[in-house]
Amino acid sequence: MHFKLEKPELSGAQLEKISKIFDSKNKDEILDYIKKFLGSDYVYWDRMRHKEPSPKGVSKEELWMIIKIFRESQRVKSVVIDIKNKPFTWSKLDYFEEFFHELDMSTGGELFVEKSGFKKANKQKLITRGIMEEAIASSQLEGAATSRKAAKKLLREGRKPKNESEQMIVNNYYSMKAVEEDHKEREMSMGLILELHSLITKDTLDSEGKPPRMRKKDDPIYVTDKLTGEIYHEGPNAKFVKKELEKLINFANNELGGEKFIHPVIKAVMIHFWVGYLHPFTDGNGRLARLLFYWYLIKEGYWAFVYLPISKAINLSPKQYSMAYVYSEQDDNDMTYFIDYNIKKIKLAVKEFKKYVESQTKENLKMKKRSETTHNLNARQVQLLQFLHGDPDEKTNLAIHTNINQISKRTASKDLKDLVRKKFLTREKQGKNVHYYGTTEINKLF
Repeated sequence: MHFKLEKPELSGAQLEKISKIFDSKNKDEILDYIKKFLGSDYVYWDRMRHKEPSPKGVSKEELWMIIKIFRESQRVKSVVIDIKNKPFTWSKLDYFEEFFHELDMSTGGELFVEKSGFKKANKQKLITRGIMEEAIASSQLEGAATSRKAAKKLLREGRKPKNESEQMIVNNYYSMKAVEEDHKEREMSMGLILELHSLITKDTLDSEGKPPRMRKKDDPIYVTDKLTGEIYHEGPNAKFVKKELEKLINFANNELGGEKFIHPVIKAVMIHFWVGYLHPFTDGNGRLARLLFYWYLIKEGYWAFVYLPISKAINLSPKQYSMAYVYSEQDDNDMTYFIDYNIKKIKLAVKEFKKYVESQTKENLKMKKRSETTHNLNARQVQLLQFLHGDPDEKTNLAIHTNINQISKRTASKDLKDLVRKKFLTREKQGKNVHYYGTTEINKLF
């Protein structure tokens, strides 16, 4: 059964009557009410009708009709079309410009890292943190049944996955690393799409118990509610998908003829939506859509987005994420719903990142003084001791310290042996493995 949005009953909302509303005494109140739903409160009828009481003499249905008229007057066509060749449209909301300016004016795309006093030496830690968080949350959105803590431990230890949930997380992590380190230099192509898809679906199976692959003409695919079974979206046929992927590739390479300037963040969100709408593969479409979002922004110079785990913010409201697709598809192909939702999640991720950097900066400044003057510790050692102080039950080993800091085993070994010698770590052999645990000496640094 297909999910259908509830539509308002507009038979009583006559255009003639609506035109007279603006001659009424409370027209300013009506306009103020309407403006809310043309900007940052861009919601559909199902939420608009439950908002505060409407101005006197006007029904919610009449207000909705006016809102729709205003919205349609502001919308522009996109290159994305549906199966009936009807274009998806979108609007530039009032808060977009200020937020994009804030992003663009950040120091060299550093997202306030430089201004905070957070050392450049710690950038790798921020990148690793961002990629880990994104890999975990993007997998959880697709059903990976693994806690964030367990998943981070899996990635830090670099061990082999034990089940499909862990495999998804590891795949996402290495896919993000591949985009950040290598694929950002490449043009979009069918080969790149297939390569990235193979990375995120390595050693996993689709709903038919087969390795995920590009859909063929006899491969229907549905996005469903896992509890009710209702169908939110049916992927278009393979012939349409193939044709539209060619257009998407040109769009992603900024090679579509006659295209007007679109801010890279909005364009990345459109690519995200487009892949989700097409659903070209038998599995892995959501993860691929979010990965291509990052690929495009990093390629366009917004590399600091690797700091921002957008899926972590989306994972706070996964139902709203699904509905952003539904509203865009079922409310006259208005993609503004999806763009608005994603930009708000980007804003949330930026806010969370800034808070994290500020808190880490304060901690680092306090520890820096003690560790450098008294114990001669380097930044990697300080970060490890901070981590172990935050969770005394945690441990590390040579492989983890090497992996997190992207250093040689020799350098990692030197770091750990030095901390053992200075009594901040204790060394324990368990079978063939050697683990390092924090000691109470760490508390003296805090």
